[in-house]
Amino acid sequence: MLVIDSHLDLAMNALGWNRDLRQSAYTIRAQEAHTPGKGKGVGTVAFPEMRKGRMALSFATAIARSTGRPAPNIDYLSSAQAHAVGMGHIAYYHALERQGDVRVIRDAASLDRHMNEWVAWDAKHPADDSSETPPLGFVISMEGADPILDPGELEAWWKQGLRMISLSHYGPGRYAGGTGTEFGLGAQAVLLLTEMKRLNILLDLTHCSDEAFWQALDHFDGRVMASHNNCRALVPHQRQFTDDQIKAIASRGGVIGAAMDNWMIRAGWRHGDDPALVCLDDAVKHIDYMCQLVGNAKHVGIGTDLDGGYGREGSPRDLDTIADLQKIVGLLAQRGYSRDDITAIMWGNWSSFLRTVWGK
Repeated sequence: MLVIDSHLDLAMNALGWNRDLRQSAYTIRAQEAHTPGKGKGVGTVAFPEMRKGRMALSFATAIARSTGRPAPNIDYLSSAQAHAVGMGHIAYYHALERQGDVRVIRDAASLDRHMNEWVAWDAKHPADDSSETPPLGFVISMEGADPILDPGELEAWWKQGLRMISLSHYGPGRYAGGTGTEFGLGAQAVLLLTEMKRLNILLDLTHCSDEAFWQALDHFDGRVMASHNNCRALVPHQRQFTDDQIKAIASRGGVIGAAMDNWMIRAGWRHGDDPALVCLDDAVKHIDYMCQLVGNAKHVGIGTDLDGGYGREGSPRDLDTIADLQKIVGLLAQRGYSRDDITAIMWGNWSSFLRTVWGK
């Protein structure tokens, strides 16, 4: 079955971690075998495995924080640095497009052409084989709005292909409080949200503090979504969504991508714990919880965050590479989900959501 993944930090891995994602995950692991550090030598995401896993489309991030808490390759001392790194991430995606590896999807027409080509390919090649797939599709997103110097420059980012933005990441973002804070919207956030609405840029509520989440909904009446979030009822942490937050997104016609980071899947698990304690079916519990909460399967998708600063040591034990997302199909079927609902969760909901938003 085809897959749409609504959150992959591909440029961060390519530029910050110096991974050539055109090579296989196994080759990259071998290259990093003696490189120290969390996530090194245990990556799960690369283009060959994405193709093997029938990942027709992914939301590919630009990420560069400037929170006053500098950290290598992600958090910078100034907004100018974050701006430059964010632009560099987008330039990476365009370079891949010029080389023919990917397509940057910008509108409903290009989305339909791309997905139709993948659907036709999938129908001709129902079993795993070595047949060459169409190019991978990327929708460019921004995880944390810190690279945007001021709301007035947002149109320039839109012209570069940026189509969705989350206001914050971890810590006190320039536009909103993020995970681990109780800050609400920043001074320029309302102006940014106004520009996002004008340009039809989607609001990703992932990583917002609770205060920023509800304030953003008050000030933004456009379509909202969450690229990679799980359920606070199952994992009681501020990073996860409460039932009310899940229902609020569904009421706006939004979609929530279920994340595959172990600490977001199993309550009490922390990086450094045994990854064998978590399996893909534990992640499916979050998918099922959200579907049961809102009463249907129309508002949940896949948003893995795989290789988002970690690798196999922080992923479910039965996920060796991103290609293993195909196992979710059978796990959902075991829970009684119909073929149509499984298709919706694996890719249809995200495709329909984008088409609705961009079709205006």
